[in-house]
Amino acid sequence: MSYRVSGNGWMFGALLVGVALMVVPGCGSAVSAPAAPAAQSTKLRLASTRWLPFTGAKGEPRVALSLTERALERAGYDSVTSFVPDGQLTPKLEQGEFDGSPALWRGTDREQFLLYSKPYLENRLVLLARKGSRVSVASLAELKGKRVALVDGYAYGEAVDSAVGPEFVRGASESANVQALLAGKVDYVLLDDLVAEYLFEQNPKDAPLRLEVGKVSIATRTLHFAVRKDLPDAQRLIDRFNDAIASMVGDGTYNQALQVDWIRADVDGDGRLEMIPRGDRLGTAPPQRSYELFSPATVAAATAGAGVAPHTAPTEAAATPAKEPPLRIFVGGKYYDTWQEVPEKLRGEPEPNYVAGGKTPLLTVDW
Repeated sequence: MSYRVSGNGWMFGALLVGVALMVVPGCGSAVSAPAAPAAQSTKLRLASTRWLPFTGAKGEPRVALSLTERALERAGYDSVTSFVPDGQLTPKLEQGEFDGSPALWRGTDREQFLLYSKPYLENRLVLLARKGSRVSVASLAELKGKRVALVDGYAYGEAVDSAVGPEFVRGASESANVQALLAGKVDYVLLDDLVAEYLFEQNPKDAPLRLEVGKVSIATRTLHFAVRKDLPDAQRLIDRFNDAIASMVGDGTYNQALQVDWIRADVDGDGRLEMIPRGDRLGTAPPQRSYELFSPATVAAATAGAGVAPHTAPTEAAATPAKEPPLRIFVGGKYYDTWQEVPEKLRGEPEPNYVAGGKTPLLTVDW
């Protein structure tokens, strides 16, 4: 998980992140898919920089595009996404060469001419380390003297650029950095939480035995769909997109696009997270891992109408998350308070998990 300088500022290159829209009250599975409007006479012309695994080409990992394309289709819109060079996205959007973008961070420079959706993904930078290491810290300054692996050529933003204390080591890729970690050449790898989730899901035996991943993010940014304000019916389009994304959480469509087996989100808006499977084949035992769509700060901001997570570092107290009540399971439109309550007919071996857009694991690790 790494970032590169591009239209999004500190973009994650070889990796990623309930939607405020899916986790705020009134959203989630209770929201039915919006009725599609009349077929659009023209496709929405969207633009993005190439950003794996979020906005890759067909056949590549492209979880953000998978989400936005499915949501737009559900909302009754057709779209085509073109890729532009790094640094050209904002100017081309401002000049009207494209109608919008499927994956953007909010920025004051673009808010003048773009209308943003609610967050539909969250990018969270976390630490990966060898088993037994301390991985939940309030800031990188706490890692004084430690060797932290980054991907060469990527910009990680202020949280990393201003960090004093750790020794940053640049590697060729996420896979190379994980190999260096396992070999003891570095103490930590900084990567996106979703990439860490892929690593553990694709290596369910080796990863938990040898690696530790942080539960507190070093930096957090929310990801949005956006269109030009002067696009006809722009607000209606954004509203329908928000409704479509919300409806995708409870029916497993979100998991399929994100390519994780289990997600955690507040389906019914009661402030309590539910466990949501990718399909109706839940496995023979309760899941050991699940991916939380949004951090509490993002949910709170979205509920308040801001839709943007604060960029401040977590407090030291936050580095030790409070113990939460057991999560309910939501499957087939029903809630189950315990695994034992889930009907036996729903329990079976889940399908193999692959990164969205292909069957090649994002990270190749020689254990």
